[in-house]
Amino acid sequence: MTVTPLERAIRDACFLEATARKAGNVHPEASFEHLSYADFVRSADAVAPVLARSREAGVGQTILNAVRSTKAVCSHNTNLGIILLLAPLAAIEPQASFKDGIVSVLSSLTVEDSRLVYGAIRLAAPRGLGDSEAEDVSDDPTQSLVEVMRLAADRDLIARQFATNFELVLDFGLPLLNAKCFQADWESQVLRLQLELMAAAPETDILRKRGQAEADEASRRARAILEAGWPNSREARSLFADFDAWLREYGSERNPGTVADLVTACLFAALREGRITMPDSLPR
Repeated sequence: MTVTPLERAIRDACFLEATARKAGNVHPEASFEHLSYADFVRSADAVAPVLARSREAGVGQTILNAVRSTKAVCSHNTNLGIILLLAPLAAIEPQASFKDGIVSVLSSLTVEDSRLVYGAIRLAAPRGLGDSEAEDVSDDPTQSLVEVMRLAADRDLIARQFATNFELVLDFGLPLLNAKCFQADWESQVLRLQLELMAAAPETDILRKRGQAEADEASRRARAILEAGWPNSREARSLFADFDAWLREYGSERNPGTVADLVTACLFAALREGRITMPDSLPR
């Protein structure tokens, strides 16, 4: 079967994010007790063709289909956040810009999309989700997907993207990716993107699992690495190693999973836009 450019961009973005040796995340040299690098690669292969049909199938249905496809290859949640972010981005009309296209996609989302996404979240069963006083995922939604995401925007960076037209992805993260730098040293650029995103806003996975103080500490440490001259100074690399060890101190409890999902979305947008290309040093 022919792989479309959209499907390829989705798979490549997931692969790049998983392969980069980011602080606190799973990668080829680091696993958690319940997740390995191979789980993320299998998940990427499973969801890429599903997410590539988002425009035709609809965002809500695509999110549910992609979670089901992931469950068929991995029993744990590897990519719910990625699915939630990429489904709307993949649904943008090919001729539209990301900035204009995402507004059109988000404005078209309905209560039915919310219902399908709630089903997907319950199926994925992410750790540390918690409860909400209004529009909780254990109930039937009564508002559109953007409206229910807006209710969670203050405590979840992925929900915040739906409320802000993907501002952190398209206005902040995407401009950080540069074609020349990416080909020269793709991994340090992905790690820089992770650090910039963590410095910009408290990591909400860490916030839910470990509290505000540790989420703020993660942001402070990421900012210090950047200010020390990442990736070109010895001090920055030493601080990065310390940061990675600190994030792994309690297993996956400080895993910056939400930022990893945002990194994937930024990479997808950059690949789709032609801002970057898959590095020659990596298999396709």
